[in-house]
Amino acid sequence: MKIGFFNSIKTWGGGEKWHFEAAIHFAKLGHDVYFFGDQDSKLRTKLLDYPTITFVVVNLTNFSFLNPVKRYSLIAKFKELKLETLLINNPKDLKIAAYAAHIAKVSRIIYRRGSAIPIKNTFLNQRIFGNYITDVLANSLATKKTILVNNLQLFPEEKIKIIYNPIDIEAFDQSTYQKIVPNRQSDELIIGTLARLSPEKNQKLLIDLSVELLRQDINHQIYITGKGELETELKAYSHEKGTDKHVHFLGFTDSPKSFLIDLDIFILPSLWEGFGYVLAEASLAEKPVIAFNNSSAPELVLNNISGFLTELNNIPQIVEKVKDLQHVELRHKMGVAGRQFVHQSFDKKKIYESLENYILKGN
Repeated sequence: MKIGFFNSIKTWGGGEKWHFEAAIHFAKLGHDVYFFGDQDSKLRTKLLDYPTITFVVVNLTNFSFLNPVKRYSLIAKFKELKLETLLINNPKDLKIAAYAAHIAKVSRIIYRRGSAIPIKNTFLNQRIFGNYITDVLANSLATKKTILVNNLQLFPEEKIKIIYNPIDIEAFDQSTYQKIVPNRQSDELIIGTLARLSPEKNQKLLIDLSVELLRQDINHQIYITGKGELETELKAYSHEKGTDKHVHFLGFTDSPKSFLIDLDIFILPSLWEGFGYVLAEASLAEKPVIAFNNSSAPELVLNNISGFLTELNNIPQIVEKVKDLQHVELRHKMGVAGRQFVHQSFDKKKIYESLENYILKGN
């Protein structure tokens, strides 16, 4: 089969990880795989190691769908390649790629939705979802629920398929450990989070949490790993709150295991997640997790079993859960339960079997 993956995002995130790994998987199965992306993207750099995947450069803006030259260039390329299936990643790409694929008579045009954010009920979206897209692939129940929240008629619900993101447990276990978190001092509780430093990831909450933990004389260190546009603002906020000695910014890491393995507790303060990869990875590292009882977190965290779900931004609740997790035995019990749950629910082999049936057979 001739399969196209369309993702023009320059940076690296969960959606890019999914497209990258899925493209490699189908190429290894022997299918003709084409990847449409930006010349300067992280995806293109990573795909250079996979010569069996043909990378097609597309440089787009939010308004490229209004450019007739770019539209018809894309139509011509789809026709030339005789694509049978196209998976599109984000709204910017969707505006132009869905239309071009429709005109080029691509049989299946799949919008892969990875964010649990309601789709706006605009005329343009009504046109795209009503005329061009044939299928929608959601990465969680939470994501599926947000697709039609503003317009129940936007797209047939029965054509929205849920397939969770695959977790490569074997690769995680075999990845090399390189120490990132500093050595523990005395009886400190080591807390961490791993995410892009951006508004929806809500890392300010961890600084406020540190303030409250200090007020209650709970000895702790909080490590925030990731890069992003809020780095300067977050560091300034930590300084303002007097948590410089307890909240630390470790920068980007491409080895989640190396970070997670030295934690006592993993906290994800995200306001929303399409699929919280890092929650699954924390459970693989046998760490208890704390997250909000919203978005997709309840699909990845077994409340009171592999971790705790709290109300949104409820610091007193989080503090109480942190106190509970001061007990080593409970941390260990929850960590083991979390790892078992990831094995049962998100193992790569099982998920890719579902994805193959979906892409290749339409099931």
